Amino acid sequence: MAQKPQKADPNYKIIAENRRARFDYAIEDDIECGIILTGSEVKSLREHSANIAESYAAVEEGELWLVNSYIAPYERAMFKHEERRRRKLLASKREVARMWNDTQRKGMTLVPLVMYFNHKGIAKLKIGIAKGKKNHDKRETEAKRDWGRQKARLLKQG
Repeated sequence: MAQKPQKADPNYKIIAENRRARFDYAIEDDIECGIILTGSEVKSLREHSANIAESYAAVEEGELWLVNSYIAPYERAMFKHEERRRRKLLASKREVARMWNDTQRKGMTLVPLVMYFNHKGIAKLKIGIAKGKKNHDKRETEAKRDWGRQKARLLKQG
């Protein structure tokens, strides 16, 4: 008997995406982290009012922090939150130690890629362990993208 096609999960929703990160950085690995938020921040995120484009993650004193991320104030909240406060990220000790090792010894950067609600409705952040690209690397990426578009256009016509 054939199974019914599964519907898209109604709880999984992308809140904010850092599209520029894949252009500016060469992402080597990514890790899913939880975020410690206040109630008004969660309400605001449910309205999709966040920005992680200018933010970064840092390991300080054995803890992982999200710095300079923006979550818009929730107007109907009784207790307002600070929009650009540092937010603690939740990851295992082993992952935090590995991220510290990569950033301090190998010169990598921790870049937030996507903030989303998972299938359980919990706010998560995907962090990429990345190395910054030089200008010639960015031009190369752009040339590959353009060639891919041209190839698709030619195949579509032919």
